[in-house]
Amino acid sequence: MSSFSLKPLSSALGAEVIGIDMRSPLDAETVQALIDAWHRHIILLFRNQPLTFEEHIAFSRHFGALDDHAAVPKFRHPEHPEILLVTNYEAGGKRLAVGRQWHSDLSTTTRPAKGSLLHCVELPEVGGDTMFCNMYKAWDSLSPTLQSILDGRNALHDMTAARETRQVRTSDELADIRRRNPPVYQPIARVHDGSGRKALYVSEMTSVAIEGMTEEESRPLLQYLYDHSVVPENVYRHRWQLGDTMMWDNRSAMHIALADYDHSQRRIMYRTTLLGQPSGRIADADLPLEDAAVRPRPAAVFPAVSLPAGTGEHRAQ
Repeated sequence: MSSFSLKPLSSALGAEVIGIDMRSPLDAETVQALIDAWHRHIILLFRNQPLTFEEHIAFSRHFGALDDHAAVPKFRHPEHPEILLVTNYEAGGKRLAVGRQWHSDLSTTTRPAKGSLLHCVELPEVGGDTMFCNMYKAWDSLSPTLQSILDGRNALHDMTAARETRQVRTSDELADIRRRNPPVYQPIARVHDGSGRKALYVSEMTSVAIEGMTEEESRPLLQYLYDHSVVPENVYRHRWQLGDTMMWDNRSAMHIALADYDHSQRRIMYRTTLLGQPSGRIADADLPLEDAAVRPRPAAVFPAVSLPAGTGEHRAQ
């Protein structure tokens, strides 16, 4: 077993892993120790990891099957569909809308993400942090009465509800996104399949209504749950360094990328996404969910990323 230590990042959640080289093979005992630490701390930080795409993918696979990002073909690597480009720029220099909202990855699917591993390769001079919140604490700190009202109920998650999506997409594009990714009902109190604990599972970005209630009726309660979740004592704010890799648990955390930087400067990261257990159900049974394996795969264009020495080569070939 490889020896490593953990340094807490905050009292809310998170630990830095010291002593693990993500490029090196890991034995089963070390992988299990990392999983145990991940379940305890929710997010794990690995500093100074100059990863290639292949190394990023290989390390991620220690923890489960990877998504091929068929739902967002524009931003997946053309040769490595397990790699998703997370950026404020498209190829050719076009800026993207970046005003993000709190969310959990793939909550709009019937197989939400178990985890995500985000690798930092280019940063603006200042800003561009990511915040994470502990959704175990969010659930545990609700009153027993409100817990009893919410437990067993579902919230509707809709990919087209995201503010930044609506700002930049035409009505035809939104309809196509919804066709490919129909809204899904997810449990509001979701049981973590690794820890057995309940976590609040609603998302500011995608949750639009509580099942059995109208959107108008749902909105005040959902807003309360969002506000309740992200109080300072539940949150860790991460200031990125080149070569950082953050591994977070989408079953027990939400995150948000902050748009507090000069948008003439690029912020580029690469993500792998761990598929979780099946959860939820499609809201419209008459609208079939296309099999990701047979969806068309438009060519993704990755920007050539000029990296400082020591952060690895991540250029499209």
